[in-house]
Amino acid sequence: MPDRSIPPRALALLVLLTLVWGTNWPLFALAVREMSVWTFRAIAVTVAGLVLLGIARARGQSLAVPRRHWRTVAAATIAYLFVWNIASTYAAILLPSGQAAVLGFTMPLWSALISWAVLGERLTGRLVLAVALGGAAVVLLMVPSFAAYADAPLGLACGLVSGIGWAIGTLIIKRGGVDVPVTVLTGWQLLGVAVPITIGALALGDHRWFVPSWQTVAVIAWISLVPMSIGNVAWFAIVGLLPASVAGLSSIMVPVVAMLSGALVLGEPLGLPQWLAIACTVAALSLALLRPSPR
Repeated sequence: MPDRSIPPRALALLVLLTLVWGTNWPLFALAVREMSVWTFRAIAVTVAGLVLLGIARARGQSLAVPRRHWRTVAAATIAYLFVWNIASTYAAILLPSGQAAVLGFTMPLWSALISWAVLGERLTGRLVLAVALGGAAVVLLMVPSFAAYADAPLGLACGLVSGIGWAIGTLIIKRGGVDVPVTVLTGWQLLGVAVPITIGALALGDHRWFVPSWQTVAVIAWISLVPMSIGNVAWFAIVGLLPASVAGLSSIMVPVVAMLSGALVLGEPLGLPQWLAIACTVAALSLALLRPSPR
């Protein structure tokens, strides 16, 4: 039965997050058909940040972030949203989106290891086994990719870097005790990261001025409003409800959905290695979130 320490609200948010983020990965390749990764991300994070702060204001929430939290929020924003947004998008371009998602979602592995090595958090036997199964899923996807894709090493590096950045940013927020409404916190983080990403877009983008097709506009609008806005709010709410290591492992179902949607939408490979990786991720999630019934 589910562990009583895991609130029902957290489980509901996990289902929402899995669907919202999992179906998002195949869209990355479509979003950057007509513009650079930097331009795409600059637009998405700016729109998502403004939308969330607008919603918070409409709900009567204060948009102020106490000065004592500024350094914590800034550090978490750079580690998570900046590194994650750029590295994960490049990974999704260089590799099949579902496999890039699995690499990015090695975040639980890094979160657990950093929590143990740096923060002194105890790792239970179940959690160690869950981390091992997550690592096995990565290996199952990594080995075939090197033979099939010329850019696999760079894609692999980008995917793993995105996971490490996400883990560090999550732990900073978790340990920082930022007492700000989730919508406000997420909105300011997205707008904060929009500044360096916009600078990157101006310096590294394609420098082409044009009106994108309606398909590209629709894809970017969806990514900005649903995965970026709703997904990030759900994620930070989960981080506030669960221990950092369990919160990280709880998100491991997302790449399962990403692989399935990538196969359906983009015709990406879904053979024995991918199915074995899915089995490993499901087992890891079960170990993280389920406990034996008390006798």
